[in-house]
Amino acid sequence: MPQISPPLPPSTAGTAAVKVQAADTVRRNRDEFLTGREEIAPFLTRKGAQENGYVLRKQPWASGDDRIVVRFPYEWHDKTGRRYSNYGNELWEFDADGLTRHLEASTNHVPTGGSERVILGPRRSEVR
Repeated sequence: MPQISPPLPPSTAGTAAVKVQAADTVRRNRDEFLTGREEIAPFLTRKGAQENGYVLRKQPWASGDDRIVVRFPYEWHDKTGRRYSNYGNELWEFDADGLTRHLEASTNHVPTGGSERVILGPRRSEVR
């Protein structure tokens, strides 16, 4: 039996916002191509260990039926304290069960050189 991941298509502005925050993923991250939860979970664990103070803000930009376009900024710092900002867009396509069928991303990765936060608000590690 297939896993179900609500909200299910077709997408509306309201359901797209919910889906963006609770996304299932098939993922491409820079030069890594990942398929399935078995590959994605270790990737996210490794990414979380390298990218300290990680904060991500995803916003649905457009939606229709089985597709959502997302734009996002995120920032983090490495173990030496060097800060990075990333900005990008993602194109998501979902199957009838609401699981991600396809995800394409385009991301700009920029070292900021400073210690100042660009994205304000709590980080996951600061939320209790």
